[in-house]
Amino acid sequence: SSAVIAAALSCRRYVAGGQCKSTAKLEGKVVIITGANTGIGKETARELARRGKVIIACRDIVKAEAAASEIRLETGNQQVIVKKLDLANTKSIREFAEKILAEEKELHILINNAGVMLCPYSKTADGFEMHLGVNHLGHFLLTFLLLERLKQSAPARIVNVSSLAHHGGRIRFHDLHGEKSYNCGLAYCHSKLANVLFTRELARRLQGKSHRRLEFTVNALHPGSVHSELVRHSFVMSWLWKMFSFFLKTPWEGAQTTIYCAVAEELDSVSGQYFSDCQPAYVSPRGRDDETAKKLWNVSCELLHIQWD
Repeated sequence: SSAVIAAALSCRRYVAGGQCKSTAKLEGKVVIITGANTGIGKETARELARRGKVIIACRDIVKAEAAASEIRLETGNQQVIVKKLDLANTKSIREFAEKILAEEKELHILINNAGVMLCPYSKTADGFEMHLGVNHLGHFLLTFLLLERLKQSAPARIVNVSSLAHHGGRIRFHDLHGEKSYNCGLAYCHSKLANVLFTRELARRLQGKSHRRLEFTVNALHPGSVHSELVRHSFVMSWLWKMFSFFLKTPWEGAQTTIYCAVAEELDSVSGQYFSDCQPAYVSPRGRDDETAKKLWNVSCELLHIQWD
């Protein structure tokens, strides 16, 4: 009946969540998006390619090229460029950053979007537990290497894609790489909490450096529960995702908050915040713990052999 259809539509609208209303153009601006060959990242790239130059940074070059040519065709923007980046390998991250610094005189927006979820236990090339290594440490190093270029190009923004899952996370300093005990679901939650803490601590450090209006911001976000390839490592999750796809956001809907954090004018001097559905959202008490944020920062620097003051 029509009442059922109306109820279904309003449920669907609720699931879809907030939409980015900003039409801000990014002419002459350069955006880097990690992991933009599928899902939310690809939809973010598609939308931002309507506005400016987009660099898609991915491990799988073949998939990335296919996504880029589709986006070029659809948007008419030839400035959609693919670069190889394997966040599970610090050597690859450094090579990527070197290329960017050599080729791009300016960089305005860095979107740390790539992520792994529910992987069986494994380690990155540098011996980090995979979730922490890719979702946190890889992006931590990438941001460190590109930071000066972003600062020079201000106003600039860093956008970290975290998750509601950060509520289930804790930073287990005694067992960061899950060698004593490992649960793939919890490992994902821990890494997403690390994204929130990194955002908080980086914002704090940037604020201390700038006396003018904030020209350089960093924010984190939860994209929503999205129908994407992230659950590919789990048969049960893949099955549930298919069963309940009606209650999941499409990748386009899931990309809205990322796009909002990247372009919305009202966020020009907002930093260190966490968003969901294009509005500020609740952060878990662990995600607001400044001591843990500082400690995670120092430990991350040690693990990556960098000095970031």
